[in-house]
Amino acid sequence: MARVVAPGPVRVAGVEPRTLGAAYERCRQLHARHGRTYYLATRLLPGWKRRHVHAVYGFVRYADEIVDDLSSALDHQRRAAALRAWGEQFFAGLRGAPCRDPVLPAVLHTVRAFDLDVADFEKFLDSMAMDLDTGGYQTYQDLLGYMDGSAAVIGTMLTPILESSDPPAAREHARQLGLAFQLTNFIRDVGEDLDRGRVYLPQADLERFGVRRADLAAATATPQVAELLAFQVDRARAHYRAAQPGIDLLAPSSRPCIRVATQLYGAILDEVERARYQILQGRVRVPRHRRLSVAGRQLIAARAATRAERRVSVTIPGSP
Repeated sequence: MARVVAPGPVRVAGVEPRTLGAAYERCRQLHARHGRTYYLATRLLPGWKRRHVHAVYGFVRYADEIVDDLSSALDHQRRAAALRAWGEQFFAGLRGAPCRDPVLPAVLHTVRAFDLDVADFEKFLDSMAMDLDTGGYQTYQDLLGYMDGSAAVIGTMLTPILESSDPPAAREHARQLGLAFQLTNFIRDVGEDLDRGRVYLPQADLERFGVRRADLAAATATPQVAELLAFQVDRARAHYRAAQPGIDLLAPSSRPCIRVATQLYGAILDEVERARYQILQGRVRVPRHRRLSVAGRQLIAARAATRAERRVSVTIPGSP
């Protein structure tokens, strides 16, 4: 296997190296602060891949903060305008316009370095805009339309960075993993999402199990709510199973990272079951010792794969 070489410098108009480095660091900080499971997993990647994963996370987290952190209902128009302006700045940057944003220079550099599909970023921003106006979804098919933009595209954004022996197949498996992670979040965060005026569990499923929206705001999950959540857990695990074959399609140095992320996020579902679905008033967490144990088991494989990549000689076309 030819050694994969970290992409060389890709110039973004108007961005000095110091600003680019600061943007990557800002993305790393956002990732470390808000994505503990993903961040832990990325520690197993070679350093040159890691910063690009941070950049993608920085993009999605920054947009999410625009949508969610201005919490007053009176701020709806301001949030929509801020999200739209930020998206316009991103696309202008891709066309070569100067960019002074604290995060976007790193994102633009990563998009260009790996020729990432800009349509994925468009779909993501469209889904973020939906969060400003949509408080629920009637069917799972409707929800999948939202999740395709809010989560599946994150997997497909990362696939070129993580590298694959079969990009089309890996892209679909990555899409399934994004759906699995997103649905896991929806199950874990039912109470938090309701506080924001959103219910991501399909209305048709609530009706099927005899659950009212008000039941999700109660201190204790009723037997009907528990059945509803158990159904969603099974649905999420089906997405994890569909994603699993994609791990072996990735470059060896990327596999430990994705295995850790998959195992730890899947473990959230174990914690939901362990809590007997009593999760409406508090977020379940995977214990720290389990997180470290899972990551530790993959550490040797990660280091070996990175060393193997370094040992493979680089052949540059046209060189002596």
